[in-house]
Amino acid sequence: MGTFNSNNNAQTQSNLPKFNPLDPEQFRTQAHQMVDFIADYYNNIETYPVLSQVEPGYLRTQLPQNAPNRPEPFEAIMKDVHNHILPGMTHWLSPNFFAFFPATVSSAAFIGEMLCNCFNSVGFNWLASPAMTELEMIVMDWLANMLKLPNAFMFSGTGGGVLQSTTSEAILCTLIAARDRKLGNIGVDNIGKLVVYGSDQTHSTYTKACKVAGIFPCNIRAVPTSIESDFALSPVVLRGVIEADVAAGLVPLFLCATVGTTSTTAVDPLSQLGELAEEFNIWFHVDAAYGGSACICPEFRQYLDGIERASSLSLSPHKWLLSYLDCCCMWVREPNVLVKALSTNPEYLRNKRSEYDSVVDYKDWQIGTGRKFKSLRLWFVMRSYGVANLQSHIRSDVRMAKMFEGFVKSDPMFDVVVPRRFSLVCFRFNPNKEHEPGDTEFLNKKLLDSVNSTGRIYMTHTIVSGIYMLRFAIGATFTEDRHVISAWKLIKESAIALLRKSVF
Repeated sequence: MGTFNSNNNAQTQSNLPKFNPLDPEQFRTQAHQMVDFIADYYNNIETYPVLSQVEPGYLRTQLPQNAPNRPEPFEAIMKDVHNHILPGMTHWLSPNFFAFFPATVSSAAFIGEMLCNCFNSVGFNWLASPAMTELEMIVMDWLANMLKLPNAFMFSGTGGGVLQSTTSEAILCTLIAARDRKLGNIGVDNIGKLVVYGSDQTHSTYTKACKVAGIFPCNIRAVPTSIESDFALSPVVLRGVIEADVAAGLVPLFLCATVGTTSTTAVDPLSQLGELAEEFNIWFHVDAAYGGSACICPEFRQYLDGIERASSLSLSPHKWLLSYLDCCCMWVREPNVLVKALSTNPEYLRNKRSEYDSVVDYKDWQIGTGRKFKSLRLWFVMRSYGVANLQSHIRSDVRMAKMFEGFVKSDPMFDVVVPRRFSLVCFRFNPNKEHEPGDTEFLNKKLLDSVNSTGRIYMTHTIVSGIYMLRFAIGATFTEDRHVISAWKLIKESAIALLRKSVF
């Protein structure tokens, strides 16, 4: 039986045409077809339900149990994309996508990503691709200048920046650097004494990163916030928590502040928190994943006031600077501390340039070794559009959010729950101000389900300090005024329909 299978497989192989996985002319043909498909998808994206309507497990019933043994034509694969993949897509690029935070895109970033895939460089060190390393250093300084960051965060100064995939990785890298420096002073046996701080609005990935970095779960502090402070982290409350930890013999290690929290885009007071961090010798990281991009506009730069006190900063251009996933910028004030914690130097990667510390080896600025040429995307975006157009893009989203906020405020059946800062509006349907909180929450859940079930728009919710609220996040690249106006009309119609049905 074994001999038969072997001969049969050999015969099958002999019947196959010569295998050429990258034939330039075939690539040219198929790439043209794919570009046509993508352009048509973008042109027709409004015809799809924003939120996928399929049920879990739908795809397994549509595709074979095993991979094909012989090649299948490109046309057959694309037919399955149309018939089986598209129905299972939630369309993040839809102009009617108002959920979470948007993942923004642009022609320039797409072309930059094409070039990145063309080169397929694995730029773990300078020698592996000098242009890849040096362009990233330049682009990171460009963006730092756009944000008016101190020279201490730039390669042209005493710091530097790196492109990570996500905020999670940025936080983990800085946590490890802070941890190792602190343990170098107090001894590794005292890792159980290290305490980290954030607010109850800090992104959930922070807790995960702390656990991965070896911080005891009981030493992860989520300081409560309140609606009175618009859910920003209070320096007064934080001081009390830190002082209690110090009195208990614990060692403060790391503080994560946020510029634009996920639930409500709250902004923590960086200057005051930075003073606390300096007083207690705490590594101070600023997570500006969402709100940071807006700070390229002078009218929003105030939200980064105090950044000069930070040890590190991260923001995600894929959220608002048109760069596609994934793209997270991270700057550090003391690169040597980061490199000392994350560096690896196996014999097979040794080279003269790296040995003499004359170059940047980005493998020592991240968790993994391999990395993509991501800076091409940002480089293409910055050069193709210029700072002025990027600022205009952000201001346009904020203007549309202000318009939506005006709709909410003008209707007595609705409340704006927290002040709008950027392009997120947090609101709720509250037709009877005397309702119990549970009744209002139930009503808003019904409204959210009703609106999303239409497929015409997609929103999400959050709960902060026990308050259930709806989130309307504007920022998808294709969104225009008419989409915001239409969304509000649908929300109002659905709300009135609920009242007529007497849902209570």
